[in-house]
Amino acid sequence: MSAAAAPRSVLPQRLKPSRGGIPPPSRPSPPEASPPSKPPRCRRRRPPSLQPAAYGSLLRCASRRRSLPLARLAHSHMLRTGYRPGLFLRNNMLAAYCVCGDMRTARLLFDGMPARDAVSWNTLVAGYSSAGAARLALRAFRDARSSGVAVDRFTYSAALAACASARDGRSGRAAQGLAVVSGLARTAFVTNSVIDMYAKCRMIDEVRLVFDRAEERDEVSWNLLLSAYVRMGWPEVAVNVLVWMHRSGVKLDAFALGGILKACSELEESEDTRRMLHGCVVKIGLDLDVFVGSAMVDMYAKNGGLEEAIKVFDCIPHQNVVVYNAMIAGFARLGNEPCPEVRIQAVRIYLNLLQRRIRPSKFTFKSVLEVCNLVNAVRCGKQIHAHVILSGFEADEFIGNALITLYSKARSVDDSLKCFHRTPRQEIFTWTSMITAFVHDEHFEKALELFRELLYIDKEPDQFTLSSVMGACAALSVPITCEQVHCYAVKSGFDQFTVCGNSQIMMYRNIGDLKAARKTFEKITCLDSVSWSQMILSYAVHGHEREALVLFENMEDYGITMNELAFLAILVACSRQGLADEGFRRYEGMISEYGFALNVKHIACMVDLLGQVGKLSDAEDLIMSSGLENDPVLWHALLRACRTHGDIDRGITIGEKLMTLEPFAATSYVILYNLYMDVGKISLAMRTRGLMRERGVTKETGTSWAELQGSIHQFVDGDNSCPQKNLIVARLEELLVRVKQKTEHATMNIWELGFQSRKVGNSSISRHSELLAVALGLSTLPSTAPVRVMKNQRICWESHETLKLLSEGENREITIRDPAHFHHFSQGSCSCRDYW
Repeated sequence: MSAAAAPRSVLPQRLKPSRGGIPPPSRPSPPEASPPSKPPRCRRRRPPSLQPAAYGSLLRCASRRRSLPLARLAHSHMLRTGYRPGLFLRNNMLAAYCVCGDMRTARLLFDGMPARDAVSWNTLVAGYSSAGAARLALRAFRDARSSGVAVDRFTYSAALAACASARDGRSGRAAQGLAVVSGLARTAFVTNSVIDMYAKCRMIDEVRLVFDRAEERDEVSWNLLLSAYVRMGWPEVAVNVLVWMHRSGVKLDAFALGGILKACSELEESEDTRRMLHGCVVKIGLDLDVFVGSAMVDMYAKNGGLEEAIKVFDCIPHQNVVVYNAMIAGFARLGNEPCPEVRIQAVRIYLNLLQRRIRPSKFTFKSVLEVCNLVNAVRCGKQIHAHVILSGFEADEFIGNALITLYSKARSVDDSLKCFHRTPRQEIFTWTSMITAFVHDEHFEKALELFRELLYIDKEPDQFTLSSVMGACAALSVPITCEQVHCYAVKSGFDQFTVCGNSQIMMYRNIGDLKAARKTFEKITCLDSVSWSQMILSYAVHGHEREALVLFENMEDYGITMNELAFLAILVACSRQGLADEGFRRYEGMISEYGFALNVKHIACMVDLLGQVGKLSDAEDLIMSSGLENDPVLWHALLRACRTHGDIDRGITIGEKLMTLEPFAATSYVILYNLYMDVGKISLAMRTRGLMRERGVTKETGTSWAELQGSIHQFVDGDNSCPQKNLIVARLEELLVRVKQKTEHATMNIWELGFQSRKVGNSSISRHSELLAVALGLSTLPSTAPVRVMKNQRICWESHETLKLLSEGENREITIRDPAHFHHFSQGSCSCRDYW
């Protein structure tokens, strides 16, 4: 070997045999380096095994604590020590694995058992049933019967429990038949298992048949019958069963009374029944029981019995988190509408829970957050959110849903979105809450995007999701999108729900399609007060006041429960029609006959009604006597009437008052500026404009938009950046010329609007974005299709008169929606009757 070759490894090399099968010769060792002799290997002794009683104690302890490591430790010790357990210990080991949920190891252990008895099969069947593997449990039951082992009542009970967990009434009936054939169905134990199986399968007729034909009954049988009626939602029948139990001499226990108390919490008019049950609980001596006490707290709190609920809560000696949860949830789910000071007591109870160092549960946080949402206690809800994070419950769907609603009420939709992303988003109500939060915070486009994402991941929305989506479409006023959502509701079957129908009426009302709103109203199978109110309001805002009054009278004749929205709708109808006497009659009846509390919208309708008939002094007196004299909405309604009737002095006084009430609202400055200019007070007008500039108040840019051919076209007042602007202006001028040739009653001011554009570079027409949107609609839509345009500001007089003439000249229906009115232009007239 050369000096450059690599040295051999100092480690011994493994010799490889040659292909011929003769191993290579080994190199002889030097004689002076003989290997030392190895000491003889000693065999490791197995550790001593434990006594059978010790193994049995370990396995029973593992079953009680559901400790899989402890069961495996005892099993491995048996294997290492070479101990061969008998049938009794093998059954204990099998039970430990089944209780801990390790059914794979349990099945391997069962298959390796040299001998099996009925206990072995019962344990295996019960293990599969507890693990939710009903099919494997029934297969094991069939194998047990075919193995020759004498099955007993516990085997049938385990098989029936498997059928109950799988809601498999057919297999359960077969198991019952086998029990009858074997003669074991006569025992109360098997009878109770059959009753429980039918009850969980919601086969209440079979439950009662088995109970009535049972040869043996015990207290469990009666309790199961009682809980079956409670599960079915039949509290009246459950109360009759309880009376029957008492008359039959059956001892009432905490389970029976807790179930019946829970059932009675759903009864609305059952105060006598609740007091009777409370007295029964006290006589038996279970009023101090935690389970029964929590049920009584829940029963009283849900039905408005706050004083009784608090008394029961205070009498429970050893209060735990379950009792606190029942008390807090009771405040969150009160049947009536209490004041916020009453509901906020739930937060104080939550603080008491923390002071007693009781660990809150998921249900605790959910209930107390619901209370914060009901009373708009956002700051308190944020503090509870911190407790949720510390407790590690932020990923819970129900808590996340409450947090989304909490931050939505605080107008903090970004925080709502963070809470949404931190939840698993497995339940549809979480998506619905986030979509509703977007709608509530006026992020309508984001609401529709989230709905598209929901459909993309193949999640099935519910009727409440579609109701929120329809609200977003109504606010955006996009007709094609509204029709697409309507089609999805029809295909999915959600259009049959009243909540979807009500939202659909509102959606079509907001896009100006009264015919579709009427068809939706007629197709709703179960009309409620909201349905009637929405349809009355639809008639009122679209200029069909007489139809609104007739529908309101029909609502009264049919005995439909009145609500505030219905009265608001009828007041709007009276206001638009100028029916002062009818409006005041409904206004006074709302207070005297129905006892509704007036809000600013109702009073604003009356101010508008008085202003329309010219009673400006009476309208001002109504505002001053309403107790809401500092609400700018009322003064804006009166200011519009002053401008219409030419009462400039009163209008200036109201405009100056509005500048004080709304120092940063551009509308007040603009109206006051126009009033000063109308009377020639130019210096005061300039002072108003300068004051507006000093305070940093800017006027909102006028914007109009329309959905045409599947896309939304937007126009801004005075904006010349639109690529199709020249073509649209040319089309509008052409329309104006055509209308001028067909009509003879056009005024010079209107036509100057069209022809001045050639001199000033389209500035006259371009400052009316609604005219450009209408011109585009007339050019692109079919001749029979109506043109619908939305505008974020009130339409001006010039555009209003021009659109009246366009509707007559083109023989087209044109609808303009501004923040205050729907203007339906048809045959040269407008539905607002020139009062807006």
